[in-house]
Amino acid sequence: MDGGRCFRCAEHNSLPVRGPLCVRAPVAYARRSEKGGVCVPSNESRSRFVTVSEVANLLRVSNMTVYRLVQSGQLPAIRVGRSYRISEDDVDKYLAAQYTQAG
Repeated sequence: MDGGRCFRCAEHNSLPVRGPLCVRAPVAYARRSEKGGVCVPSNESRSRFVTVSEVANLLRVSNMTVYRLVQSGQLPAIRVGRSYRISEDDVDKYLAAQYTQAG
């Protein structure tokens, strides 16, 4: 981390960093920043993660379709062991982006 500062957001830019995390950040959801540092905004809410099968059932598509969305980058996912977990917030964002007005 360059200069011992958090690089994820402007709010934390002036805060000193202890080890890999920002001083104000909770430890639960650390993310890597573009410059290699790690920061977690203190106001970030925890989201629930679901499996590929649960997303497929929600969207009424096959598991393979969900895997294709993940592999193409259209649906962000986290790899846990040999399986993927997808944030419910990311599923909602994907659906909102795909929405089209009929008529």
